[in-house]
Amino acid sequence: MARVRAFNAVRYDEREAGPLDRLVAPPYDVLSPEERDRYLAESPYNVVHLTLPDEEQQAASLWREWLAEGALVRDDDPATWWLEQEYVGPDGVERTRGGLVCALHVEPYSAGIVRPHERTHAGPKEGRMRLLRALRAHVEPLFFLYEGALPGPGGEPDLVVELEGVRNRLWRVEGEPPPALADAQLLIADGHHRYETALAFHEQEATEESAWLLAVIVPTDQEGLTIFPTHRLAEDVDVSCTETATEPPLELLRRGDGPVVYRRGESHVLVTDAAQLDVSAVEPLITRTVGYTPRAEEAVALVDRGEAGAALLLRAPSIQQVRDVVERGETLPQKSTYFYPKLPSGLLFLPLA
Repeated sequence: MARVRAFNAVRYDEREAGPLDRLVAPPYDVLSPEERDRYLAESPYNVVHLTLPDEEQQAASLWREWLAEGALVRDDDPATWWLEQEYVGPDGVERTRGGLVCALHVEPYSAGIVRPHERTHAGPKEGRMRLLRALRAHVEPLFFLYEGALPGPGGEPDLVVELEGVRNRLWRVEGEPPPALADAQLLIADGHHRYETALAFHEQEATEESAWLLAVIVPTDQEGLTIFPTHRLAEDVDVSCTETATEPPLELLRRGDGPVVYRRGESHVLVTDAAQLDVSAVEPLITRTVGYTPRAEEAVALVDRGEAGAALLLRAPSIQQVRDVVERGETLPQKSTYFYPKLPSGLLFLPLA
């Protein structure tokens, strides 16, 4: 059974730290070096000082300083929270997605309670482990999917902040999470590296405090939950098993006959089995991956500018396709799915002490 609970959140006090829209940021792993610098310059209290510091001990010192001076304050009473995000997706459609913010007990994958869908790499986990050891707090939420529905709150939200065009609204909810979650099986949507880091950290610490992480549990029974593809950029690609096409690559992608392989001035379509995910079909064709983007137009432009040898434009997977992969005991390559919008960092923090 999934163990979830309310928690005593640490939050920014805007009277000391300044406006919230200058304090929040996207997750650490989607920020380019230029974007990191921009957020660091937004405020000396911006969350990126904690999520992407120059040194882990520097982040730990700031955490303690901010708590001591009142820029960060800890709630006296435990609660859960409801996060609602209003957004326009890469497809241009307006949607709203909601999820429950709570503390989640880490469990090994073998228990079947929390399931991954993507493979991870050692490097990012080593960096996150150093940061978690230094901070002893979870400063970014992880994104989980729950197959079912959860009730949202009524009334006016406690916090409203816009980040990168997404309107985030947050409600404080008194009491413990809904009992239905006790029987839930959760699928990691975003945060595989951080989940495995938290699990390893708990195995080393072996304390009750180290067993909990900050989670946003998003029910799948809502129209606002969508998955977009992550397109690949490659040094080169094998097109011997593809069909040459005369239409522009973006038009071919909209038609949806299969994943599109684009090299400057030439387009190809890979015909796949209906049950096969595009990302699994194209991975064997790639000589060396040099980048990723959720925007097909950007992928094509990078190839046209000579910054990549080829673009592999993928169709969006469905939640059922992802779930089928998990049920077969398989995992997908890294960055196989793009859940949009990303969860904001800086709204709530979970200290481990």
